[in-house]
Amino acid sequence: MKNSLPRLVARSFWVILFFSVSSPVIHAQEKSTFTLNWPQWRGYQNTGMVSGGNTPVEFSETKNIKWKTEIPGKGHATPIIWGNQIIVQTAVVTDKKPETTGAAAQASPMAKNSTEFIHQFKVISLDKTTGKIMWQTVVKEQLPIERTHDLGSWASNSPITDGENIYAFFGSRGLFCLDFKGNIKWERNFGQMDIVASFGEGSSPAIYKDKIFIQWDHQGKSFLYALNKKTGAEAWTKEREEITSWATPLVVEVGGKAQLITSATNKVRSYDTETGEIIWECAGMTKNVIPNPMYADGILYLLSGFRGNAIKAIDLANAKGDLTGSSAILWEYNQDAPYTPSGVLMDGKLYFLKGNNGIITCLNAKDGKVIYSNQKLDGITNIFSSPTGNNGKIYVAATGIVDVIKAGNEFSLLSSNVLDDTFHASPVIVGNDLFLRGFKSLYCISEK
Repeated sequence: MKNSLPRLVARSFWVILFFSVSSPVIHAQEKSTFTLNWPQWRGYQNTGMVSGGNTPVEFSETKNIKWKTEIPGKGHATPIIWGNQIIVQTAVVTDKKPETTGAAAQASPMAKNSTEFIHQFKVISLDKTTGKIMWQTVVKEQLPIERTHDLGSWASNSPITDGENIYAFFGSRGLFCLDFKGNIKWERNFGQMDIVASFGEGSSPAIYKDKIFIQWDHQGKSFLYALNKKTGAEAWTKEREEITSWATPLVVEVGGKAQLITSATNKVRSYDTETGEIIWECAGMTKNVIPNPMYADGILYLLSGFRGNAIKAIDLANAKGDLTGSSAILWEYNQDAPYTPSGVLMDGKLYFLKGNNGIITCLNAKDGKVIYSNQKLDGITNIFSSPTGNNGKIYVAATGIVDVIKAGNEFSLLSSNVLDDTFHASPVIVGNDLFLRGFKSLYCISEK
């Protein structure tokens, strides 16, 4: 979504990218389970990194490819992984056209601005070991009445799991709860979004305890939805004074109390997860907010970089009421901010790209001091996926190339790897395996 477009998610739009929440509040006894999985689009801590794992530094179409599976349709949603299942969302164009007369035509007045063929919105499960497709579930068959950007997709919102169910969000198509056999348990429709400039949709859900949260920001009435995750019933709903955003909300526990944090153009807001009441709010982000909020060691990190630059670190222990200009804002670094890609929070450092470009900056996460800035990545110009880090490495995937840089106090390019695909979804790491979802195929990369 950038480029003056917003998010292809890989998150959605790329609006790439996209997921969620429960990680920062996973309790110690659950941590080992979640670190063996990738339950949401930015990983179990929602920081774009995972500890450990001996993933390859060098790979190609003929080197260190464990398996490669073609994925039907088009979707920039980042996959999630639980156990031996990889869950992918996609939109497949059929050869069927909608009715052109009567009620169906009246219900789709914008269809002429979209495609003329009906889409199947699918959730696909693949075997993590072999790459074999285990099941495919069509959750909705419909003609999208809205447009999406040429670089986007109608399946850019990433799924999320709590290990019990899969929650697949397709924006204007709705939210679907599936079991791990692909059966739909419940679904919830929120209506039709009106996304600015037809950039496409991309925010992903968040989960905390018995609730699942949807940030529904668009050019119409915007809302924050809290649903019972077992039934889809409404727990509470709050209207928001917001325009389109693509950021995924974040849940953190502060002082024993959970709060849901939403990043958007007008304000960043924190809500009580039980009641929906606002705990604190803060102005200062740019338009077209896409990057995920991130949290570690008591500090919240916010990034936004469309027609301006905004990077903020907030001390959540002192966050209450209106934070604008207050001492709760520990530091700001208002330059070189990312537009579509989210950042990586890793080993006390904050890494982020500039705009939608292959230019990376690293700051000390505690005080915002520059460790290095504006380092050019080899072969990467436009980029819409978010970097992913592990074990001293950061993977940056773009068009036909995946760069691996060394994490740490000095910039160093470890490798530049060429693959026959384009990546708007973000890299996923589980154990020693690196997973890359491209326009055409899903790769599992691992040293043999």
